[in-house]
Amino acid sequence: MSHEIKLDAIVGETQLGQRLDQALAELFPDYSRSRIKDWITDNRVTVNGQTVNKPKEKVLGGETIVIDAVVDEGISYQPQNLPLDIVYEDDDILVLNKPCDFVVHPGAGNPDGTVLNALLYHYPQLADVPRAGIVHRLDKDTTGLMVVAKTIPAQTHLVESLQRREITREYEAIAMGIMTAGGSVDAPIARHPTKRTHMSVYPLGKPAVTHYRIMERFRIHTRLRLRLETGRTHQIRVHMAHIAHPLLGDQLYGGRPRPPKGASEKLMTTLRNFDRQALHATMLRLYHPISGIEMEWHAPLPDDMVQLIEALKEDKEQFKDSIDW
Repeated sequence: MSHEIKLDAIVGETQLGQRLDQALAELFPDYSRSRIKDWITDNRVTVNGQTVNKPKEKVLGGETIVIDAVVDEGISYQPQNLPLDIVYEDDDILVLNKPCDFVVHPGAGNPDGTVLNALLYHYPQLADVPRAGIVHRLDKDTTGLMVVAKTIPAQTHLVESLQRREITREYEAIAMGIMTAGGSVDAPIARHPTKRTHMSVYPLGKPAVTHYRIMERFRIHTRLRLRLETGRTHQIRVHMAHIAHPLLGDQLYGGRPRPPKGASEKLMTTLRNFDRQALHATMLRLYHPISGIEMEWHAPLPDDMVQLIEALKEDKEQFKDSIDW
């Protein structure tokens, strides 16, 4: 569903000779240039009372612009009273700490019961914001920090910040295998050619860069801190599998939990019961979309990852005399 709003402005002298879409992007900075271009081509923009549907049309300054704008509401999804762990909120944004087993956006197999449904219940005004203000997603079983825009201007600015790589997202993870040094993975990602639920490294895919450093090494696992430079679907999971260190518990990409030789019953049980990828979005840093102030949040590791790390530490301590790395 969608609703219409009317926007109007006068083209300034500083926009003399600009393309219409460029001028309107400056006059209406709360909306993305792609959205403005759609309004132009949909015959929703008049210049001095005349409909203009060519984004490349030049403006001279002084023209009266009227836009019969259409804004997607996303209200076709139903509000649902589901709990949200809000770690920060103001008039423009909110930051939440997403738990495991919580899908962000409705889709095939998950028509409701999502973060989006919860947002529409707790913040009814988000029905007027595309995707209920969701700017970026976390996988169903990935925990941690997400930012949500409460207004269209905030969402537009955050999406642009994300595209300019001005939002910093850092994660903690447990990878399979013993890694000897940190590094970066620069490998493009695309939908897997035959497995439609998988992503894969593919030469003609979208650019993707992940940086990682070692926090701690266990007998056959490594605890990592990772930073996304881009934000492709399943990026960290795909990149770590690509370098032969899939995330522990990530059965989609080869990280089926396996115990080290001679592991205690406690560790074997812990690994057996850990039924998701060991990945947590622990830090989020961005410039506030309205005030421009730099802000940063941290989310502690969830209990299941804390227990997993403790069990791996105990195992390493038990076998410390036989470790040769």
